[in-house]
Amino acid sequence: MQEDRQEHFYNIGVSYKKADAKTRGKFSLSKENQTALLKLSKEKGFSGVFIISTCNRTEISGFAERPCQLIELLCEFSEGTIQEFAKVSNVYKNQEAIQQLFRIGTGLESQILGDYEIVGQLRQSFKLAKSLNTTNAYLERLINSVLQASKRVKNETRLSSGTTSVSYAAVQYIVKNLPNYNSKNILVFGLGKMGKHTCKNLAEYTQNKSVCLINRTEEKAINFVKEHTSIRNSKIENLKEEIKNADVLIVSTGADKPTITKEHVKENKDLLILDLSMPENVAKNVTDYKGISIVNVDKLSKITDETLAVRQQEIPLAEAIIETHKAEFNEWLNHRRFTPAIAALKKSLENIKNDEINFQKKKISDFDENQAEILTSRFIQKITTQFVKHLKDENTSVSQSLQVINKVFQS
Repeated sequence: MQEDRQEHFYNIGVSYKKADAKTRGKFSLSKENQTALLKLSKEKGFSGVFIISTCNRTEISGFAERPCQLIELLCEFSEGTIQEFAKVSNVYKNQEAIQQLFRIGTGLESQILGDYEIVGQLRQSFKLAKSLNTTNAYLERLINSVLQASKRVKNETRLSSGTTSVSYAAVQYIVKNLPNYNSKNILVFGLGKMGKHTCKNLAEYTQNKSVCLINRTEEKAINFVKEHTSIRNSKIENLKEEIKNADVLIVSTGADKPTITKEHVKENKDLLILDLSMPENVAKNVTDYKGISIVNVDKLSKITDETLAVRQQEIPLAEAIIETHKAEFNEWLNHRRFTPAIAALKKSLENIKNDEINFQKKKISDFDENQAEILTSRFIQKITTQFVKHLKDENTSVSQSLQVINKVFQS
C-alpha cells in the first residue's frame, strides 16, 4: 500500500442483497475473465487485488486511490455497466472493507445464512490472485485472519449447523413440491461443485433410483458414477433425448451463456427446471412452452427450515469471534504501519538526547549522567506514545508524518 499516493483498501461489488439473479449474472466473472482482470490490474500498478465471483456475489477487494478504479475494472471484464453498478452496488472502504471480508468468510453474508461453501471459494479466489502475483502482505495476512475466524465460527458455533445450501435447497424443493418425486426421472446437467453436491444430496435425501448425469467432460461423469452407483451416466450427445424423458432437469453448468434453450425442450411436456447456475444457464423463453417451469437460485434461497432459526441465534457468537480476529489483524496492521515512523522519531530524539547529555557532561562538573538518561528516556517514551496516538487516526498519512520528522529533526 503506497501511502504517498493516498491509496485505500476497498471492497466493491454486487450481491444478492441488492441485485437479482439477472443483474448479478451481468457482473459475474468467468475464471478466464478473472485472470485477465487480475493481469490488467498488475499492469496498471494496483498494489493488491483479488476477486470473489460466486452465484450470490461478485466482489473485488484491493488497493486504489478511488473506488471507481476498481469498478471500471469490473465493468471492463463483465457485461454490466457503471450505471447499473451504481444502482445495486456496495462500496466499502478500509475498516468497512475488512469487516465485509470477515462477514463473507464466516458465512454471515451468505444468501443462506452460514453457508460454508464460501470458504472454499474464498481460498480458490485468493490462490488465483496469488499465482498471478496480485496479492501483498496486507491481503495475505487479512485472508489468513478471515480463514482463522471462519474455522472458529464453524467449530465453536452452530452457524453452519444442519445441511443448508443452494444444492440442498434444490433437492428440498423437489421433495416438497413434486408428488411421487422418488419415481420421477431426474436429469442433472453439469458436474461442477454445485452439480456434485446436488447428486450427493439426491442420493442422501431421496430414494430416487432414476437420476441421470450428463457432463461435457464425460470422463468426470464416469468417474463420479463409479462412486455413486445409484446414478446413471449419459453422453452429451444424448442431452435432448434425456431431457425428453426427464420430469426434472437440474442445470449446474456454470457457463457464460444459456446451455439449455428452446431447442432442447419439447412443447406440451411437464418439466420442472432448477437452474443453479450464475449467470443463469437456462434461456428464459423456454417457459413459452406450456408445462415448463423454471426455478432459479434466488427462489431456491428463499427455502427456510428449522436450521436457519438455530443459525440466527448464533450470529452474536460469530460476530464476537470476528471482532477478536479483526482486532488482532488491526494490531498487526498498526504495528506494520507505524514502525517506520516511530523508529525514525525515536532515532531523531535519541540523537538529540545523546548530543545534549554529552554537552552537559562537559559543562557541569558533577553532572549525573544516569539520572539524565532515565529522565530523557521517559520524555522520549511519552513523546512517542503521543505520536502513536496521532498515527492511529485513520486520516493520518504515515509518509507525510515521516516527511515532517525528517524536516523538523534532520534539517
